[in-house]
Amino acid sequence: MQTDELENWRRTHFSSEITPNLDGQKVTVFGWVQTVRDLGKMKFIVLSDREGEIQITIPTQTVNPEVVKRVSGLKKQSVIGVRGVVKKSDKAQRGVEIFPEEIKVLNYAQHPLALDPTGRIPAELDVRLNARILDLRRPENKAIFKLNHQVLHAIREYLENEEFIEVQTPKIIATATEGGAALFPVVYFDKEAFLAQSPQLYKEQLTSVFEKVFEIATFFRAEESHTTRHIAEFVSVDVEQAFATWEDVVRLLENLIVFVFKSVKENCKKELETLKSDVKVPSLPFRRYTYDEVLKILEEKGYPISWGEDIPTPALRALGEIHKDEFYFIVDWPTKSKPFYIKPRDDKPEVCEAFDLMYSWIELASGGTRIHKKELLVKRLEEQELNPESFKYHLRVFDWGMPPHAGWGLGLSRLLMVLTRRENIRECVLFPRDRERLEP
Repeated sequence: MQTDELENWRRTHFSSEITPNLDGQKVTVFGWVQTVRDLGKMKFIVLSDREGEIQITIPTQTVNPEVVKRVSGLKKQSVIGVRGVVKKSDKAQRGVEIFPEEIKVLNYAQHPLALDPTGRIPAELDVRLNARILDLRRPENKAIFKLNHQVLHAIREYLENEEFIEVQTPKIIATATEGGAALFPVVYFDKEAFLAQSPQLYKEQLTSVFEKVFEIATFFRAEESHTTRHIAEFVSVDVEQAFATWEDVVRLLENLIVFVFKSVKENCKKELETLKSDVKVPSLPFRRYTYDEVLKILEEKGYPISWGEDIPTPALRALGEIHKDEFYFIVDWPTKSKPFYIKPRDDKPEVCEAFDLMYSWIELASGGTRIHKKELLVKRLEEQELNPESFKYHLRVFDWGMPPHAGWGLGLSRLLMVLTRRENIRECVLFPRDRERLEP
């Protein structure tokens, strides 16, 4: 775009700010041509910007001929600026329209488009993701990521009010520090390194400095499975708190969820209406089930699971049928089923102080009390056939005074799935990455 294209042109209002109260006032709006209708003596443009849509009405007999000429060659998704006068109108959407005095075409869209951004012509998800920017111009998709913005704002507000400090941890790591195999190797100068799966060990160490820390960041898992709830690159909300147990951070988590839901309900009314999503603020406390209780419930439903095994997807879906639209915790997991850093119960070491936060059948968060004694941590590493030498930089921090601590990690996009009633996590990620998708 040439530098003079916006000369003396600056937006005065977004579309949502054009109301009947502005009747007779001059305004300048910018956006994308959503639709064009030509009725001969009248032409109509629906202009879309980030806040919504506004109708531009062009009476061809009375308006500046230059305006008519520019509108005649205009195609959907072209970028324009409009200067004009606001008029009340019972016939126009939202009861208001703009009669243009000038229209500046800033860029022409090339046709045919890869998909219909209005959503009137349905497209498969893969088609939509291949043309993601056009797809994101749909009102529903814009609404999803406005909710995403509000959720992040609310999370930070709540945790800061609880005196947590936001931190940033490395995303390039030397070894598989959590012991998992699902890592992405990267070339790091003359060495092999890996993309971080989580900030787990770093956030634990930081509790010995700042006591209460959180991080909102992107992490990576080489998930081979192609499901509606797994992606390779995801945003995690991680919390770690010193001088705390799993019960403390469970209360923190459920209170945070309620705070987020209230914030979205109060601040995103238009977006929720667009998404046809009725957000109901959950009541406290969330239900707590032990792992043993869940196994008993599932056995009665025809899903027998051997003690110590993880809960497979079909069984989770059965739990979801029982707990539709409900948050609940699963606690007291078998120690062998959880990572090495989770603390076994003192009175029953085969069970650990771990929890999962569930919504219906989807796991949203997991956490627990961490091991803060070096000897026990080394023992747990060895039990999981991990080499303590690989964790020497983590273990030496325990020689410098590691406090008792607990924490959790929450999947941001999965929480967004709950709020927006979306069934595929890829709809809640701007540019999703999975086993098959590396572009756009």
